[in-house]
Formats: sequence, structure tokens, C-alpha cells
Amino acid sequence: MIEIRPARPDDSLELAELRWEFRTARAPAAEEHDAFIRRCAEWMRRGLDAESWRAWVAVADGRLVGHVWLGVIAKIPNPVVEQERHGYISNVYVTPAVRGGVGTRLLQTALAWARENGFDRVILWPNARSATLYARHGFARNVEVMELRV
Repeated sequence: MIEIRPARPDDSLELAELRWEFRTARAPAAEEHDAFIRRCAEWMRRGLDAESWRAWVAVADGRLVGHVWLGVIAKIPNPVVEQERHGYISNVYVTPAVRGGVGTRLLQTALAWARENGFDRVILWPNARSATLYARHGFARNVEVMELRV
């Protein structure tokens, strides 16, 4: 049985290990493992403490086996009928051994929270493999967004 629950600041070390696993499976590490884990865990702890990020985790046998992160982007107050927050989905990852619906459950949990909390829209940057997952949940390419890589 896999439980989905909100991430807590004290999950930070396990979350950082999952981030390491996720990213180094795609490209060689440019930073030593222990240094990265310390730096990333501290960043995650601060983000969760400040509520600028929300995260949900998948737990199996007492271990974290997946996560999804939702960055909270506050909009400038608006005098018209329009929600005043955007969300940014990032770092959706499930360990290979438990894939098969866990990522969907994590994503659904994050999107439900965004809906319940009055977000205007949720954005993300999918890779080629994940685009179909997001499309199944209503995400669509949008030609209105402009981007500048700096």
C-alpha cells in the first residue's frame, strides 16, 4: 500500500536523496553527493517551512518513494475577478520499483490542492516522456507564454 501525504520539513533529507536519484539518472552529477544532499535538503526545508513550496510524497513501507512539488507564485493583488496565485509543478518523480499510477496520484493530489486554494493556473515544463501524463490531466501547450533564457 502506498500512502500519499503532504511533505514535511523533516522529510528534507529523504526528499533530497530522491532529487539526486531523479536528476543523476538523466545526467552525470556535477556536484559531490553529500554536498548536494546537504544543500538540497536545506533548500527543501526552507521552502516547506516558508510555504513558498508545497510538496506531497508517496510512502511505502515507511520510506519515501516519490514526490511532486508545487511552487506558489503570488500575483499582484487584482481588483477584478481573477485568482491571485499561480502554481508551478516541478520535480515529479517516483522510484522505478513502484511506478504504475503513483505519479498520477501525486499529480492529482497537487492539482486538487491548487483548485481548493484558488489558483489561477498551474504551469510546468514537461520532458518528452512526461508530456502525455500531463495531457491526460488537462494540461495543454500554450502559445501565450513567452520565455527568455538568461
